[in-house]
Amino acid sequence: MNNDTNAKASILDAFQFRHATKQFDSSKKISADDFDFILETARLSPSSIGLEPWKFLVVDNSDLKDKLKQMAPGAQGQLDSASHFVIILARNIKDVKYDSDYVKNHYTNVKNFPVELIDQMQQKYKAFQEVDMNLAESDRAFFDWSCKQCYIALANMMTAAAQMGIDSCPIEGFHYQKVTDLLDKEGLLEDGHLGVAVMVAFGYRVQDPLPKTRKSIEDIVHWVK
Repeated sequence: MNNDTNAKASILDAFQFRHATKQFDSSKKISADDFDFILETARLSPSSIGLEPWKFLVVDNSDLKDKLKQMAPGAQGQLDSASHFVIILARNIKDVKYDSDYVKNHYTNVKNFPVELIDQMQQKYKAFQEVDMNLAESDRAFFDWSCKQCYIALANMMTAAAQMGIDSCPIEGFHYQKVTDLLDKEGLLEDGHLGVAVMVAFGYRVQDPLPKTRKSIEDIVHWVK
């Protein structure tokens, strides 16, 4: 096979390998180098208008894990057995609204855009957020918009892990307000600028899953010509 064919086969093998692992082998740990690589794929992920509206909370504290177990029924097995447990946090309206300090700082000091262009860009993003995306209808709309970006990073992390033979499990089975209150009490939400988007666990499976099932490509793709 040529290089393109090898690359395609490798990527599809990773997607076939990946499944929502409910129970990990607690005796096996992901190396620091491998987990740093997974985090790097999150850092390099795309986001709408390049805002990177996320933060990745790697939970390595047993007391915090025990507290999370009381409010995250979908993470019971993973919290006890995963090598690494991550809570992906999303920035809310305080940071992602077009005229926020976060946006100004991000485009000035991260994107390194000329200062004279910032005002023009803010007006452009104002129209995008308020008219095109209709985010101004509620604070929740802004937060949900940020969460969408977090799921791009989530997918990239899980795919990268699978390509290295590392298992993962995305988790939405948690009580949002209780987890938010807990993390806020622990001082992990930057004074209310962050909220919980999704959780994800990484490690190594205890046993192989059932064969993967999906709809046919004909059922999910509609070519408009």
